[in-house]
Amino acid sequence: MTYGDRLRKRWAVVRLLPQMQRVDVEWFYKYSDAEGYAKILRRLDPQFQFEVMFDGILIDRQNLSV
Repeated sequence: MTYGDRLRKRWAVVRLLPQMQRVDVEWFYKYSDAEGYAKILRRLDPQFQFEVMFDGILIDRQNLSV
């Protein structure tokens, strides 16, 4: 794993939608930052459901063929 991979923002605040869909709202380096942001969003807009998710997939972007 390269240094750049370790610095990647892996914690996402997402808004949950019907039928198992989601919208990425913001990305963070630290879980605590993401959870704090999600808590603020829940207070500001209680009609939507916001959750924190971890993106643990490491992809070698240079070796991907489109």
